[in-house]
Amino acid sequence: MKKIDAHSHIGSIGGWANVCMTKEKLIEQMKEYEIEKTFLTAPSFSGNDEVIDVFQSYPEKIVPFVWVNPVLDDVEKKLDRYINKEGFVGIKMQPLSNSFVADSPIVYPVMDFAKEYDIPVFIHCGHPPYSLPWSIALLAERYPDVKVTMIHMGHGHGVYIDASLKMARRYDNLYLEMSGMPMGSKIKEAYETVGKDRIMFGTDSPYHHPSVEIQKVLTCGLDDNALSDIFYNNAKKLLKL
Repeated sequence: MKKIDAHSHIGSIGGWANVCMTKEKLIEQMKEYEIEKTFLTAPSFSGNDEVIDVFQSYPEKIVPFVWVNPVLDDVEKKLDRYINKEGFVGIKMQPLSNSFVADSPIVYPVMDFAKEYDIPVFIHCGHPPYSLPWSIALLAERYPDVKVTMIHMGHGHGVYIDASLKMARRYDNLYLEMSGMPMGSKIKEAYETVGKDRIMFGTDSPYHHPSVEIQKVLTCGLDDNALSDIFYNNAKKLLKL
């Protein structure tokens, strides 16, 4: 079954994680697990040029996302460069790593840009105090014309997973990506109650292995048509690929 990976990283990520993904290993992994395209982000907000290198090497396989840190970045300058000049097609924010609450006014310039250029925004979801689903939902409420994806849809905490689904049911511009979220039953619930086109497969590689993330989808209890939506169709539709 062909796939689009809606969340992956390139480069070295040190510290507690101590993982690395080279572009050669990424392409090999994509081939092994039938991943047609990868939504690719940097190892940090300062590493976006690593994504440029992979994108230029494999333009048919890489869907580049720019990691923006609204605390330290010149947001308008950075987004103009990567979106308008380098051909990136999505924005990622990581409130936990970069220490800002997801619906803080500091984020508004990012969202204003996303609205103007019709760019989807992916936000890490599932860790207090910065990246909780309620904060991301408040941001989505303020920007109903921006498609916002909650990366990890609550991650490993049952309360945050449940809240991610509840918030997505409330706001139809909220989407879900399931990497790192351990409950296959919630993938099925999201597909059936949030929307058939609003949950996407992702690996969060190299933090997680594709085989683990694939099995969560395959064993969630949905039929093959639904699995094709999650693995492939929904990401393709969101990015108009």
